[in-house]
Amino acid sequence: MAQQHTASLRLRLRYRFDHLVSGGTTALIGWLALACLAVVVPASMVLVWSDRAAPATLSGRLTAVWVSVGQTLKIGGAVGSPLYVLASVALALVALLFVSTLVGLITTGINRRIMSLRLGHSTVLETGHTVVLGWSDQVFPVIGELVAAHANQRRSAIAVLAPQDKVWMEDEISARVGDSGRTRIICRNGSTTDPTELGRVSPRTAKAVLVLPPTGDTGDAHVVKTLLALDAAVPGPGEEAPVVIAAVRDSRNHVTARLAAGPFGHVLCVDDIVARLLVQTARQPGLSLVYSELLDFEGDEFYPAAAEGLVGRTFGEVLLCFATSSAVGLLHADGSVTLNPDPGATIGPADRIIVISRDDDTVLPVDVASHVEEDAIVTGAPRTARAERLLLLGWNRRAPLVIEQLDQYVTPGTTLDVVALGACAATHGVRAVEPVGSCLEVTFHDGDITDPCTLAKLDVPSYDGVIVIGETEPEVPDVPVGALAPVSDPQARADDRTLVALLHLRAIGEAAQRELSLTTEMSDDGNRLLAPAREGADFIVSGRLISLLMTQISESRYLAAVFEELFTAAGHEFHLKPAADYVRAGHEVSFATAVESARRRRECAVGYRLRARSATGPDYGVRINPDKRQRVRFSEEDWLIVLAES
Repeated sequence: MAQQHTASLRLRLRYRFDHLVSGGTTALIGWLALACLAVVVPASMVLVWSDRAAPATLSGRLTAVWVSVGQTLKIGGAVGSPLYVLASVALALVALLFVSTLVGLITTGINRRIMSLRLGHSTVLETGHTVVLGWSDQVFPVIGELVAAHANQRRSAIAVLAPQDKVWMEDEISARVGDSGRTRIICRNGSTTDPTELGRVSPRTAKAVLVLPPTGDTGDAHVVKTLLALDAAVPGPGEEAPVVIAAVRDSRNHVTARLAAGPFGHVLCVDDIVARLLVQTARQPGLSLVYSELLDFEGDEFYPAAAEGLVGRTFGEVLLCFATSSAVGLLHADGSVTLNPDPGATIGPADRIIVISRDDDTVLPVDVASHVEEDAIVTGAPRTARAERLLLLGWNRRAPLVIEQLDQYVTPGTTLDVVALGACAATHGVRAVEPVGSCLEVTFHDGDITDPCTLAKLDVPSYDGVIVIGETEPEVPDVPVGALAPVSDPQARADDRTLVALLHLRAIGEAAQRELSLTTEMSDDGNRLLAPAREGADFIVSGRLISLLMTQISESRYLAAVFEELFTAAGHEFHLKPAADYVRAGHEVSFATAVESARRRRECAVGYRLRARSATGPDYGVRINPDKRQRVRFSEEDWLIVLAES
């Protein structure tokens, strides 16, 4: 009962205080004055009466009390005639009012400035910086790669604009990216579709602008609106205009986004690129590791090298003019790119040579033609392709593109079995999908890829290749009380189902004592680390892949043309081909010999993969751009990495 009484009294006092505060400024000033007097006057009397030097008379002591009160409350405490005292108090009150007002104005202005900075509404005054528009999980690999790319620069900056709290964005980037080295990361709050708010990150003076697709089905529409707002905020194209790189998920929105980006903008289509790489990797295990090495800034990348001393020579000769770099194409004066040109093509004075190298300062001309061993070159015809049995587990928006790409690659007679949920199949119209040509025979099966019984009936080890793509299970409208609620993010649900399917596939492979040829699609790179798969397995992480492509183009504009050819049906691409088809197996040969053998087939050899190290990190047997003077012993099961026609 005592506790209840105390609580009740506390509530009543709080209620009275709230009532006084709600009375307005005048009431607050009045009550504050009374409260001050109620404390200051008694305290002043105690000080005067306890002072041994206080006046002896009552009037003298009262006068001393007045002086103490006046000095404490900053109203002077003057002594004299009533008119004099009244005038001095009035002046003191006026001075106190003006000083208090001035202090209040200064404090309010400082607080507003601090809040503006905290909210991220100030303008970034940088030049030559990189602008990132939008917020999604892709922002972390993008910033991480840009930090790696700028590691050798004395001063660089990345400005991020998103409709998020500035401090929260900074904390998330710090936690997920880590040390940014010499690169300053600046976050600003604002809408990416408002041209006025875009000015907060100064896109006019930027080197590059990256537009990230937000998470969700409406992300592509948001990218288009952002590109239109950027067109309104940044002047027309020119030498000083920043390079604009955007990404859309759905291939149906690709044309619209390219129109919004303008003739000098670059728009990547996630669906097309991921489907293309899934198909390439499914037929050539290990290819995803090659692209990972080429696209991040920690290993070897593409660089344009000056053709000094090489003008007038043929591209075939140039292949053996660099010891620690691999020539793969030509960058012409008009900005166009030719990958794997004819070996007889002549290098012009305005041409630049596209090479794969550790860094731009490692592209040094060193003639290695003398290291070619003619007796080690194999001149036999390439192996004949055969029909395959392939398995596609799961279904999503990209599945029809995967089937279409497969039909363009495989040998006639190749079969593809598709296993997907019945509800998912009906939603996406699985049975309406027909291959473009006549090489691929497709059969559809209703089934749950996370059900071990479904996988057991398929005889998975008998397939030449297995592709696992993210499949979102049907929505469950009602969750029973006490049950674990499903993950709301469709991409997260798809990755969860993929992880379960991989767990069962690993058990199947172990039971059959056979290594399954798996190519897996995932959305989140964090989930890839949890995947129950062998070391060095092929994973196509869509978010990270697009982030790497965007950052590469932001640093070198010409790479947009390079990647467009690598990730489209027509043109050249990287292949893993048996090394024994190029050089004698079991014999130690220089890598220059493999380069020369590939040149005679109109291909560019850029590296190799050793079967014996395919499950050993960190490179998993992949060696990009080795020194051409280095000697290697290839076995019948090793591969040569070459750039050749599709």
